[in-house]
Parts: sequence; C-alpha cells; structure tokens
Amino acid sequence: MSEETTTETTTAETTAAGTTVAGDAVLALAADARYSATGKRKTAVARVILKPGTGQILVNGRELNEYFPRPTLQMTARASLEKVDSLDKVDVVARVHGGGVAAQAGAVRHGIARALIEAQPSFRSELKSAGFLTRDSRVKERKKAGLKKARKRPQFSKR
Repeated sequence: MSEETTTETTTAETTAAGTTVAGDAVLALAADARYSATGKRKTAVARVILKPGTGQILVNGRELNEYFPRPTLQMTARASLEKVDSLDKVDVVARVHGGGVAAQAGAVRHGIARALIEAQPSFRSELKSAGFLTRDSRVKERKKAGLKKARKRPQFSKR
C-alpha cells in the first residue's frame, strides 16, 4: 500500500527556488492516449498529435532535423517540450502548412504547448509564463490602391 501512494502522490517536484517543475506528469499518460491541438503563427497552421513515446518528433512525415535544418528552428519547435522536461517522454506528429519555415516552427511550438496543456493542465502556468501559449498574429499588411506597397508611397515629383 505504501509503495502505491509514494508513486502516485508526487506528479510535480519543487526546486530549491520554489518553482514547480512537472517531472513525472507526462509519464502517467495511458499507452494509447492521444492529445491533439492546433498551433498557429502568421499564416502557418500546425495540427499536432502528442502521444507517449521516446521523444521522436515528425513534421509532415519527416524527422524534425530533416524538416527544419537550421538549429534555431529546431530549438524553437522543441522549446515547449524542453520547458516542461518532456522531450524524451512523448512522441509528436505534426502536419504543417502555410507560411515560411520560421512561422511553421513557431506554429509547431504553439501546437505542442496547447497539446501539453490538454494532457496535463498543471503545465499551463509554466508554458504561459514562457509565452508559448500566445498566438503571434502579426501578418503582412495588405497593399493599398495608389501605393507601391502597404505604406510606401510613389516618389513625389514637383513638376
């Protein structure tokens, strides 16, 4: 009886600074559990499915390192999992379309963060304080009639 209570009582560990780090929370997921969420940034949209596993991240059927060759984009996509120490505890399958590569990496990060909250609501405060739940809605402004670009005016000619 005492063994069962010790394994189930702590789902979060407290560090010396007093902040709560969710340690074993993701490991408590059922083997057939699936958590899905949608992440967005600019015009990129990512449909993310989270499931218990070994840390494999697939984006459009390819490995993360293959789909996002730049290390900064890989760090961006993994940031949500690293924040809650779940990088090697869950597998991620993401389908991304629209936008550029940086926007797609941001959309994957946003989708993973939302799926993690669906799986473990106690992660919300950590992910929100890191800014991973905020949808970056900045989109290119449309071109207006009579202008060369959204705000650039034609060159003025006095005569």
